[in-house]
Amino acid sequence: MTNRERILAVLNYESYDRMPVVHFGFLATTVQRWVSEGHLTSEEAACVWDCSAAEDALGKRLGFDCNYHNRIGANARISPAFEYKVVEELPDGFRKAQNSCGAIILEKDGAGSIPAEVDHILKGRKEWEEEFLPRLRYFDERLNNEMVKRSTDIVPFGAGGKDYLMREERDIHILLHCGSLYGVLRDYMGMENLCYLLADDEPLFDEMIEVNAGLCYRCVEAALASGVNWDIGHFWEDIAFKNGPLVNPSVFRKKVGPHYKRITDLLRKHGIELVSLDCDGCIDSLVPIWLENGVNVMFPIEVGTWGGNIKPWREKYGREIRGVGGMAKRIFGYDYAAVDAEIERLKPLVDLGGYIPCPDHRVSDDAKWENVQYYCERMRQAFG
Repeated sequence: MTNRERILAVLNYESYDRMPVVHFGFLATTVQRWVSEGHLTSEEAACVWDCSAAEDALGKRLGFDCNYHNRIGANARISPAFEYKVVEELPDGFRKAQNSCGAIILEKDGAGSIPAEVDHILKGRKEWEEEFLPRLRYFDERLNNEMVKRSTDIVPFGAGGKDYLMREERDIHILLHCGSLYGVLRDYMGMENLCYLLADDEPLFDEMIEVNAGLCYRCVEAALASGVNWDIGHFWEDIAFKNGPLVNPSVFRKKVGPHYKRITDLLRKHGIELVSLDCDGCIDSLVPIWLENGVNVMFPIEVGTWGGNIKPWREKYGREIRGVGGMAKRIFGYDYAAVDAEIERLKPLVDLGGYIPCPDHRVSDDAKWENVQYYCERMRQAFG
C-alpha cells in the first residue's frame, strides 16, 4: 500500500497493511539544534520547511513515512498582507513591530515564545472598510498555480509536470486547505477585541465572519476546479487553550457553524468525504459543532495538561469522528522508557479504529534525535 492509501484506509475504518508513521513537521529551532549536534548540515537545514523535499528527507531519515499536514490551497488571508515594520525600539531589548496581519507585536531576538500582541490596526468599522475589506476580495491569482505545484516536491506529476497524477497513483495524500473561519479574525483584531466586538457592534462582528467565510468558499471553489485530485479537506483555527475554547460555543455554533456546512457540502459534492481541522487546546466543547457541520477528523489532538485524546469523543459521538495526533511530543525529550510507555498508552486508542497517532504539534527543540528514531522504529513494531 502507498502512504496515501494507508492514511485514507485508517480514517475510513478500512483494512490496511500497517499503521502509517506520520509527523506534523519540525520547529526551526529543532532543526538548528540537530545541526549543532551534527545530524544535519546547515545547507540541509536551510531547505527544511513545511512539506518541502528537504523536510520529507529529514522525516524519512528519522523513520517517518510522511508529514500528515501536507496542505495546499489558495490564499484566503488578507492580500496584500501588511508590510512588516518596526514601530518602536524599547530600552529592554524588545521592539514593537507591525506584522503581516496588522497586529502590533512585542518581539525580541532569541525569544522562543509566541510574541504578545499589544495593538491592532483593526479596531472597528472604519479600519475594516478602509484597510481590510479591500484585502479580502477574491481574485483568481489567490490560487497561484506555481504555488500549488510546490507539491511536486513530494507529489509526482505526470509527463512534463503538467498533469496531476490520479489519486490512486500517488504515494502521498494532499490536504486541500479550506482556510480559517474564525481563528484568522483573531489574528487580525486580537482575541479580546473580537470578544468585545460581539457586544459593541454585532453587525460588524457578523459581517467580518461572513466576508471572511465567503472568501474561503470562493478559494475552495477555485481549488476544486483546478484539476488537483484532493484527498482530504482541511481547516485551521487554533481557537482554544488549556481550559477550553476562546469563543463561546453557542456563538460559534450559530454564527460560524453554517459557513463550515456550506464549505463541507461543497467538498462532498466533489467526492471529498474526510474533512480535518487543526485546532490546539482543549476543544471538547467545539467538537460537536464541527461534527454537526461536516468536519470529521480532529487534529492534532493536543495532549496538554488536560490529557486530550480521542477516546471520550468516540464514546460520545461514535465512529463518525476520526483523529490524527494525540501523541505527547514532549516524550521525545525524555528517554526510551518514556517512548515505550507512550506507545503503550496509544495502543487502545489505535484499536478504536479511525485514528492515526501523530506528535501533537511540530517536533520541539527539546527532542532528542535518537528518541525520535526510536519512536518511529517502535511504532512499526507495535502497529505493523
